[in-house]
Amino acid sequence: MSSIRIESDSIGIKEVPADAYYGVQSVRALENFSITGDRVHPEMIRSLAYLKKACAIANMRADNLDAVIGGAIVKACDRIIAGEFHDQFIVDPIQGGAGTSINMNANEVIANVAIEILGGQLGDYSLVSPLDHVNRGQSTNDVIPTAGKMTVISLLSGLGKSLTGLCRAFAQKSQEFDNILKMGRTQMEDAVPIRLGQEFLAYASATRRGLERIMKYEIEMHSINMGGTAIGTGINANQYYYDHIAEILSQVTDVPYIQAEDLIDATQNIDCFASISSALKDCALTLSKIASDLRLMGSGPKTGFGEIRLPAKQPGSSIMPGKVNPVIPEVVNQVAFRIIGNDVAISFAVEAGQLELNAFEPVVFYSLFQSIDFLRNAVDTFIVNCVNGIEANETRCEQLLEQSVGIVTALNPYIGYTASAALAKKALETGTPIRELVLREGILTEEQMSQIMDPYRLTKPGFVKLKK
Repeated sequence: MSSIRIESDSIGIKEVPADAYYGVQSVRALENFSITGDRVHPEMIRSLAYLKKACAIANMRADNLDAVIGGAIVKACDRIIAGEFHDQFIVDPIQGGAGTSINMNANEVIANVAIEILGGQLGDYSLVSPLDHVNRGQSTNDVIPTAGKMTVISLLSGLGKSLTGLCRAFAQKSQEFDNILKMGRTQMEDAVPIRLGQEFLAYASATRRGLERIMKYEIEMHSINMGGTAIGTGINANQYYYDHIAEILSQVTDVPYIQAEDLIDATQNIDCFASISSALKDCALTLSKIASDLRLMGSGPKTGFGEIRLPAKQPGSSIMPGKVNPVIPEVVNQVAFRIIGNDVAISFAVEAGQLELNAFEPVVFYSLFQSIDFLRNAVDTFIVNCVNGIEANETRCEQLLEQSVGIVTALNPYIGYTASAALAKKALETGTPIRELVLREGILTEEQMSQIMDPYRLTKPGFVKLKK
């Protein structure tokens, strides 16, 4: 048997491996677009299979596709959804042509699997055609953005679970550290006391807000331009297919989809992906800031803040014995940097659309899927390898609080601003702690200072009625 088969397209003929389920257009794309070294995201492959399945069902119900051929296409799609033949999706995710190569790779693989199901030879497109049957009523220009949205929805589901887990981890630490008083800082200078638990509860709140912002824009992913075909006008789409494809896709995937109100707009403009990317970036920025906070509070262990202990995950130096670095917060920082870069690329690509189409969706999806995956993976390791294992150094927190002049602010309501300022100045000049100065000079009693310095009274509104 020959190891190759010959296929042709509108450009000419091409050799294709005899046992390949992809075809001539996939081979051309492989030759033309060797860019990233990656392949199409597995979830995008599954999304394309779900979509092609829905299209086949819609066309069969419209009596616009032979039931035998359509049934084979549906079975082929089911096998791809189950994870088979993913190695046959060979094209680079970044490519020219607005995603035509991705669409054709899917069409060819589905057609050849269907041909095999019907007992034919791979490449015998007289049985099942990638274009006339698998792609019936479709265009790259409605298939690719729709499959992209489907993939985003799927990937965001996993990210949502991870971010929810991080919220929970921060909240648990806030309870664990609720009674530990420490010095708060603004502009890297001593400010006023705060409970360590309050800081971690704020981290939970910020993470939850990031998730809510992402899910707000996820809603836009459910509006699709299927039926619009080439430029949104619906040319070559059967009327029944046009009217029911979103409904059938919803049934096939068990995810609600609606057809966009204006299919021409939905084909021209992909600003919804910029919104999702921006929300991912915002969340990543917040998590990076939190990671940096943890690095600062855990710095030392002897000459830094040392208020918390981060889990020791690996040796930190090839030359300094015993050194342990905050590697997990550092990787969260680096993931944020990458997501910021992806957001810039997506912004440029979204703006670059011209007239009836945006030809740059491949780089949008490559960057967007990467941002979601990277953020989810970073959050997962952040929870397991850092946040869950953080310990408070209560002694160090108390030591720094006592040494700080920042606690003088808490004395304002009781001794006045002028006297408080004088105490702060003297403490800085002499190195004597505020508490010691107050007691030495008889300004307040030990019992009164203990009342004022109660962690809960000190870190919420209201004044303490001092005992005489």
